[in-house]
Amino acid sequence: MDIRDDTKVAEAAKRCAEHFGGIDILVNNASVISLTGTLETPMKRFDLMFGVNVRGTYCCSQACIPYLKQSAKAGRNPHILNLGPPLNLNPKWFKHHAAYTMAKYGMSMGVIGMAEEFRADGIAVNGLWPRTVIHTAALVMIPGVDPNRCRTPEILADAAYIILTRDSRKHTGNLYIDEEVLAAEGVIDLARYGVVPGTKNLLPDLFVD
Repeated sequence: MDIRDDTKVAEAAKRCAEHFGGIDILVNNASVISLTGTLETPMKRFDLMFGVNVRGTYCCSQACIPYLKQSAKAGRNPHILNLGPPLNLNPKWFKHHAAYTMAKYGMSMGVIGMAEEFRADGIAVNGLWPRTVIHTAALVMIPGVDPNRCRTPEILADAAYIILTRDSRKHTGNLYIDEEVLAAEGVIDLARYGVVPGTKNLLPDLFVD
């Protein structure tokens, strides 16, 4: 499904709610990356990043929120989780790829806005971002990255599980870092999450000083 197509997104949300008896969780993970400067970013690529990262996140949230409200009224624990970074305004994060930074920060700003908008409804809206680079297919878009200095996606999955099982009425509006989420639950030894378990010289992810 193309998450830029609001008609298809609304239909997918409806079918999902009908099949599963409701929607309790939405994870906005879809994203497009292009680490290119202003003159090297064609408008078609700019539009794609904003269409998926910002509009897609907004569209999926809009389509699912009515069902998440029903989840809250039923006494369940509704959450939206955006894979968005902390809002770090250090100019170095804009200098080389302003368009991508703007698009990615749009996902994070959605967290802040929607968390307040739907706080009274009992819907939690949070963001999650890795401290270190994660070994995924997106790595091909970042030249020169050594996969052996990365972590596996399991660290984000475990952090997401913790966030999504917290009380939605008490934990909302946060832009979490995976390590901090795990540390709060007493998980300090993160060696097993390395592509090469125990690797110390890990690569920090974008937007994390």
